[in-house]
Amino acid sequence: MKNDYRPVDALASPRFCGIKTFMRLPYVTDLTDVDAAIVGIPFDTATTYRTGARFGPAAIRDMSATIRPFNIDMNINSFEHMNVVDMGDMNIIPGYIEDTYKIIEDQCFKVLEAGAVPICLGGDHSVTLGELRAAAKKHGPLAFVHFDSHTDTVSSYFGKDYCHGTPFYHAIKEGLIDTKHSIQVGMRGNLYEPNGFQDSEDLGLEVITAKEMHKIGIEATAERIMKRVDGKKAFLTFDIDFVDPAYAPGTGTIEIGGFSSYETMELLCGVKDLDVKAFDLVEVAPMYDPAQITAFLAANIVHDFIAMVARKRAD
Repeated sequence: MKNDYRPVDALASPRFCGIKTFMRLPYVTDLTDVDAAIVGIPFDTATTYRTGARFGPAAIRDMSATIRPFNIDMNINSFEHMNVVDMGDMNIIPGYIEDTYKIIEDQCFKVLEAGAVPICLGGDHSVTLGELRAAAKKHGPLAFVHFDSHTDTVSSYFGKDYCHGTPFYHAIKEGLIDTKHSIQVGMRGNLYEPNGFQDSEDLGLEVITAKEMHKIGIEATAERIMKRVDGKKAFLTFDIDFVDPAYAPGTGTIEIGGFSSYETMELLCGVKDLDVKAFDLVEVAPMYDPAQITAFLAANIVHDFIAMVARKRAD
């Protein structure tokens, strides 16, 4: 395979030069010979408290310019094995979630139909439902791997079906997720009622709470995830509030008792052999991120997503 699409060489061009694409990848919308595509979804009008994640894709791209191509944890230079591009942002419709869902589904499906893996930058967590609709249309119900502090399996908020707290309730009801091979990791925080996490289990998901994860450790958690997925095709979604706000303050709904950036990267390395067909990272809100540490962590997580795809391509 000819590798036409790779990051600009920072030894030849300063990192602060050029248009802000992810890792300074080429901005390309023609998906011929493309293996993975970065796509921004700057939608945040389904949040229940603090908005601002619409600016997440731009913030992540900005900080991604400092990332070098060789992924030391995954032991791979992804761009030697596949073509990766940045397709820019979807033209979402602020305030109109049903219309935006159709846009997300259609555009993600085009990426999938071209044989590429979509790696989406949110946006609030509501956007994932549109991505799951596209992924299930292409691959059928997928194993679902969800890193977060919230389950997002509430049936409705404010009498409405769709917000960033409801996407996975509806994804399950729509048959988009293979619940027998799906897992939520990192759940924590105070709840509206004592059975808040039980609701996810009643829907068929396995749940590892933050408290349990802190007790069993990163390695055992990764093993639980791999066992649950059991080699099935997967969809991986990562809400940045999985990470403790000491390490990732730039998000709308913080929860204490989370995980360090080191623990986060170790966990992703522990599940590097998942067969992931679509990824997203959501809920980065740069106005709450004064030192840009949240956006930088998010960019590194996306770098790991790319490496996970590359490992499959290199096999």
